[in-house]
Amino acid sequence: MSGPALRVLVVVGCVALVGCQKPIMPGDPLRNLNQAERATFDSGRVTFDEVFTPETGLGPLFNSASCGECHEDPASGGTGDEVELHASAFHPPLCDPLVGEGGFVIQLHTTPALKTALGIDSEPFPPSATNRASRTTPVLFGRGLLDLVPDSVILSYADSADANGDGISGRPGRFLDGRLGRFGRKGIVPTLDEFNDGAYAAEMGITSPAVPTEETVGGKPIPAGVDPVPEPEIPQLTLDRTNAFVRFLAPPTPLKANKTAKRGRQLFGDIGCAACHIPTLTTGPSPVVALNRQVFEAYTDLLLHDMGPDLADICLGETNPAEFRTEPLVGLRVKTNFMHDGRDTTIDAAIRSHGGEAARARDGFLQLSAEEQAAVVAFLKTL
Repeated sequence: MSGPALRVLVVVGCVALVGCQKPIMPGDPLRNLNQAERATFDSGRVTFDEVFTPETGLGPLFNSASCGECHEDPASGGTGDEVELHASAFHPPLCDPLVGEGGFVIQLHTTPALKTALGIDSEPFPPSATNRASRTTPVLFGRGLLDLVPDSVILSYADSADANGDGISGRPGRFLDGRLGRFGRKGIVPTLDEFNDGAYAAEMGITSPAVPTEETVGGKPIPAGVDPVPEPEIPQLTLDRTNAFVRFLAPPTPLKANKTAKRGRQLFGDIGCAACHIPTLTTGPSPVVALNRQVFEAYTDLLLHDMGPDLADICLGETNPAEFRTEPLVGLRVKTNFMHDGRDTTIDAAIRSHGGEAARARDGFLQLSAEEQAAVVAFLKTL
């Protein structure tokens, strides 16, 4: 039996084992949290949904006024309709994130004080950019589990030279200090806490002990008097509560699969989708029982793959414009637009948009009958 097909059978067995338990809904916490952990999750949800104002630290450049503003549908930690703008300059083999010109996240909103001072409604687009990118809001369900998958497990799936000849040459993303990355569409952020901490600064303009410096305005300092709150604008406790909430968000239980979806699950493995969207991963050791050595549905290998020129946009870190981390398919059923830039409005269209290393699996899908293609889509709609 092939590797992808075997992995699909593994996830089927895992689903069967929990079939008698109450389903986990989007936005629910992990099972088996103790009383203190559940209390932290609940208080973290309040912090996650807190709406900031300029008087409490928002901006002066920002994309949203709270974490929950973007991650809101169908519950806190879900997806949203916001689309961000990113930019970088790619001069092979080097990538410039254009920090000196306000990159790589270009904030789309300004506070009234900054608008009055500079007469702008959003951050200027970097003049040196060679590429721009749109980014949709990812769901956060199960990210605490992804955070604890051992590096050795992720590296075991890497095949940068395509030694097995399957057309897939996934490689690990790396942060600037060499640590293995696993978060972000370009897969360069090593830990969940760092990803969340960075979002406070880049998305809301909120400084913290982890990121104590305000963003610039196109590389220029913020004008005096437009940011009334001294740094850091939130304490470490706020970060800790938000990080705990996201860490304890559970992957939703897949919807019950009918005969068609069950057939689609098998086809998903047969055509090669599960070679990158690996159905299950296992966490390493953790003092939190709910996170300790847990087998969970992930549908990702957390590796970078070249997705072809049609999907290419910005570079970031050591990734080139065509490379993206395999998107986890956890919570896919709550999304209404697909791919990293939201270009597709149906799952079928998103599959057809795959290229590069995913071309073989895409072509396998295209060679299926219309009925079989519908079965694959029906399966994906259960996730």
